[in-house]
Amino acid sequence: MKKQFSNRDLTEGTVWKQLLVFFLPIAAGTCIQQLYNAVDGLIVGRFVGTVALAAVGGSSAQIINVLIGFFVATTAGASVVIAQIYGAGRREDVRVAAGNAITVFALLGLVLMALGIVASPAMLRLLRTPDDTLWASVLYLRIYFVGVPFILVLNMESNMLRSVGDSVSPFLYMVVGCVVNIVLDAVFVVVFHWGVAGVAVATVAAQVVNMVLLTVKLMRTKEDYRISLKELKLKGVYLANMFRLGLPSGLQNAMYGVSNMIVQIGVNSLGTVVVASWAMTSKTDGIFWAVSNALGAAITSFVGQNLGARKHDRVKLCVKQGLILSWTISVGLSVLIMLAGKPLLHVLTTDQAVIDTTYEMMTYFVPFYFTWTLIEVLSAVLRGAGDAVRPVIIIGLGVCLFRIIWILTVFTWFHTLPILCYCYAVSWVITGLAILIYYRKGKWMDRSRLILDK
Repeated sequence: MKKQFSNRDLTEGTVWKQLLVFFLPIAAGTCIQQLYNAVDGLIVGRFVGTVALAAVGGSSAQIINVLIGFFVATTAGASVVIAQIYGAGRREDVRVAAGNAITVFALLGLVLMALGIVASPAMLRLLRTPDDTLWASVLYLRIYFVGVPFILVLNMESNMLRSVGDSVSPFLYMVVGCVVNIVLDAVFVVVFHWGVAGVAVATVAAQVVNMVLLTVKLMRTKEDYRISLKELKLKGVYLANMFRLGLPSGLQNAMYGVSNMIVQIGVNSLGTVVVASWAMTSKTDGIFWAVSNALGAAITSFVGQNLGARKHDRVKLCVKQGLILSWTISVGLSVLIMLAGKPLLHVLTTDQAVIDTTYEMMTYFVPFYFTWTLIEVLSAVLRGAGDAVRPVIIIGLGVCLFRIIWILTVFTWFHTLPILCYCYAVSWVITGLAILIYYRKGKWMDRSRLILDK
């Protein structure tokens, strides 16, 4: 008989209610994180200046998205395995799989930290970072990379808790981390005048606090997924499936990052004001991407648990109701962003040129966000089912390769801001249609049978 965990069991109850209740804490946590990002942008923009804003949010942000984003996305593979084990009621295996995953990502974090500290100047020059922001970007990146081991463990532990139905604990600890980050930003930047270094130190310190809180919870809990030191070992158990699922997710995220780095080269060619404005867009419309990613994470865990329990009808119902929820959210947030965007920009910065350019960019992006929902929801379903490779190929071609070709051809010919921005909307439409066709015709649900094997 299946073991009943005290965490939320997503294999029982009304589908839309279970999905919504599980999704809301994840969405709330990501929205709070975006609030922190907005405050971070406010502090940098008002107290340090436009050059510092470009240093924090320009090429350095693209490098972080590629390198760190690759490994953070790879943790999704471990969470899918744990979700399916949990859905199947295999209590002992949850703890073993979790301990293996945490150990592996801690070690990977140490390797990435060393690589990032040494290679930061070369990577920034490769992206043709403007001279006036280069060394501030190097300083920011090197400090940020010191926190990478903590960031990877933090994401692994958060994903693990969500995979067993606990979306509340990661949310609560994220709130604590964001508060710490905002307070330290104010102290280090406004009071101590540390500039870009203060922003980076505050970010790393907050991630460390967040990770420590999650680790303590996992080591003290009485649940079956309790982590002990003896479980934090390198073992082959489940690792093959974790990386088989996780590496394609990491590769997909890296492809996003690489394509965005190519786009960043185009952005850099348009000057510092455009670079700062490009960075500022993430402070204004970041809430959409945060909520969208949160829904994707919720759907992945939901699908993983239900396929582990062999409840395929609930998976199909999750797809329909997830799409309805995603479309509703995307339209509502798009309207809100366009209405509130300009007043928010006036709060974040006093540079009128940056305000005008950022809002212009928003008019090229925001009205097309509803086209992203197909990609987010269907790729989340496929991840939860363990179908990792084919969606990555579709997204890699439709989003990443397309954008690179666009920048190297269309943008090179016309070299205007609208042409630069439109590559996103066009890529969303093409990729959404392609992944819908694959979902309707693919044998993706059959592949879930392989995931539970050690």
